[in-house]
Amino acid sequence: MASATPSRPPRPDSAAAGPRGVIEVRGLTKRFGSFTAVDDLDFDVRPGRVTGFLGPNGSGKTTTLRMLLGLVRPTAGTATIDGRRYAEIENPQAVVGSALEATSFHPGRSGRDHLRVLATVAGVPARRVDELLELVGIPAAARQRAGGYSMGMRQRLGLAAALLGDPAVIILDEPANGLDPEGIRWLRGFLRHLADEGRTLLISSHMLGEVEQTVDDVVIIANGRRVAQGTVAELRGRATAYVRTSDPDALVRALSDRGVQARRRGEGLQVDTGDLVLVGDVAHAADVAVHELRGEQTHLEELFFTLTETAENRNRNLGDAGAADTRHRDPQQEDRR
Repeated sequence: MASATPSRPPRPDSAAAGPRGVIEVRGLTKRFGSFTAVDDLDFDVRPGRVTGFLGPNGSGKTTTLRMLLGLVRPTAGTATIDGRRYAEIENPQAVVGSALEATSFHPGRSGRDHLRVLATVAGVPARRVDELLELVGIPAAARQRAGGYSMGMRQRLGLAAALLGDPAVIILDEPANGLDPEGIRWLRGFLRHLADEGRTLLISSHMLGEVEQTVDDVVIIANGRRVAQGTVAELRGRATAYVRTSDPDALVRALSDRGVQARRRGEGLQVDTGDLVLVGDVAHAADVAVHELRGEQTHLEELFFTLTETAENRNRNLGDAGAADTRHRDPQQEDRR
């Protein structure tokens, strides 16, 4: 595989002032009937950095990316690149490259022919196709039909397609799916190289372990809402507390009344604060004896599961409360609504 990056075609927006490739999402919301897939979402993605867009399956990641790329119309809010919606970008292939589905290739067309068709539509020189096939490591499979590609090969072909216009912004949905350990290691290095060139990379995944060693920044969502955003170092450095008590359930309730989340972990509780004095004071006020109390630094994967699980449980409880409210609502009052 070639290690050099192909020469870049000139970009039509190269004279634009300020940093290029800034993604801004503000109040982004998408409802499908009564179902809210994305709910008042805010986050930023900056040039020269790899941002991991993380959340469980069904959390709204793909819907968000599709709104950013103009494929789905938001119910409310905005998603812009350099202050413009995708539909407002002139020659978008030279600004934004994306790969949302590794299966969206004509099975009877070769990998090279697939890229040639896209290159023709985008006005990209044909020589760029072979450069990219070499760059993503599948030149030997260029003449094979895409229908016979493994998932990992399709992922690489999708990445080549995303890079055709040499864009400043690259958006990839679950790019590590189907890659073996060697392929994942290659992907990490490749994405890092692209970011080091000053490009903006937004990478979605439901598997934190696949991207933790690649990304600089993290946006975590659950049930369509952002539950955390920060650099990897910031999120890793979040302080928490571990406490063993005589009555864990009572302490969970008391902490919740103070706006602090806690959950069972082994024989004790994991508390979402590093303020040990606060935890001790709450326990004392609730007349709960504390047997052990210590501060901890959260592992990123543990934080991911904690945040998403907490958000999902909260949403489930709200749903149950809403259902109960519907069951007990006065029918005459309902008629007046």
